[in-house]
Amino acid sequence: MSRPLVISDCDEVLLHMVAPFRDWLDEEQGIDFVMNSADFGKALTHKGSGKLVEPAEIWKLLNAFFDTEMHRQGPIAGAVHGINALAEKADVVILTNLLDHRLENRAEQLAKVGIHARVFTNQGPKGPALKAIIDEYRPSRAVFIDDLPQHHASAAETVPGVTRLHLCGEPMLAPHIDCAHEAGHAHARIDDWARALPWLLEKLDGEQDD
Repeated sequence: MSRPLVISDCDEVLLHMVAPFRDWLDEEQGIDFVMNSADFGKALTHKGSGKLVEPAEIWKLLNAFFDTEMHRQGPIAGAVHGINALAEKADVVILTNLLDHRLENRAEQLAKVGIHARVFTNQGPKGPALKAIIDEYRPSRAVFIDDLPQHHASAAETVPGVTRLHLCGEPMLAPHIDCAHEAGHAHARIDDWARALPWLLEKLDGEQDD
């Protein structure tokens, strides 16, 4: 019989991203990063002038961060213990929205903090990628963890039988993200691993949600 499967996002679920990105922008790029909403386009301003950083430049900065600064990313509190506890009960894979050439770097980055799991890269909505992973593994039940509501909406549409947990472990970002649970696209919203782990273990042991 096949094992259960956990498909987890990485940034803001397992590893901090916006906090080290903010620090790098401040230290090396002359840019302030202040999250007052979920809109990255309004979060970055040039020091001194206060002018917003143009969207095309934001993408360049994000790519530069993932090219050279991934070593700055540390684990979310409880994430390493949590994901490894799940791995005792289920297969665990990581589905991360990075360009494909960064797959090995992401896997190595996670291994350094004690998370040894197969990594899948993706661009755009995650529903189709989730379906492909589930078609490959054919698990007895599946759980999806992600910090962004649009990915839960995509998952709910494409693979509705998967149990979906909305988890954003970054306090700087969590208050500004729309709740996928309230929207009806996730089965729960839990933003810390101490409370999320018991819920996830229960879902792996119990009946699959519809």
